[in-house]
Amino acid sequence: MENRLVYSPFRLLFIFILLVLLFVVVGLLFLNLARTAFTRIGFSWEDALLVLLLSLLGSGINIPVKKLECSTPVVRDGYVRAFGVTYRVPVVENLDCGTMLAVNVGGAIIPAIISLALLIRYPDALMYALAAVAFVALVVNRVARPVKGLGIVTPALLPPLVAALSAMVLTYALGSPQEYIFVLAYVGGTLGTLLGADILNLNRIRDLGAPVASIGGAGTFDGVFLTGLIAVLLV
Repeated sequence: MENRLVYSPFRLLFIFILLVLLFVVVGLLFLNLARTAFTRIGFSWEDALLVLLLSLLGSGINIPVKKLECSTPVVRDGYVRAFGVTYRVPVVENLDCGTMLAVNVGGAIIPAIISLALLIRYPDALMYALAAVAFVALVVNRVARPVKGLGIVTPALLPPLVAALSAMVLTYALGSPQEYIFVLAYVGGTLGTLLGADILNLNRIRDLGAPVASIGGAGTFDGVFLTGLIAVLLV
């Protein structure tokens, strides 16, 4: 039987350096894209950096709101897969049936505050923004799917695509002033996703067997928060 010698041509230190460089490059690329998105909606680079920092920190903070009693035992699986993404589900030691409803700071509160600030800054865009929010909420709500042990999930790229489309339709087809297009994309993407995926599905959360259901949560720094930024970059 022929013996085979398998070895790596690179030293571990070299591989580690490559991984660090990759991490740095991806991080700088993300910061540059985020800066572009925030400056398009009227933020300075300093304000954008502050919002990014607060959102990163806030993505791990969930503010409890209410305990939802249910008839389905809490799912104790460590991981749940939906739409090609694997989510880590908190494992609980008790079998009490109930889901804690919470609000995620980085994924819900901060994007909502930014959206409201934009509407206050551009009051004439309010009616167009409401139309964008309604359209995104309707589409997202139709595709949102309840997942046992996790909560409500949606395809990652659909909300920003729908938000960008709604902003372009309102601007180029329905007469919204062109300077509002980035505001419509951001507000429609963030508030529309929060409304369609989370708020309108609160009645479906009770029996999903998830120990915690967070509005804007499930690691939503890569959900609602990024939806607004990606939508702005797409228009």
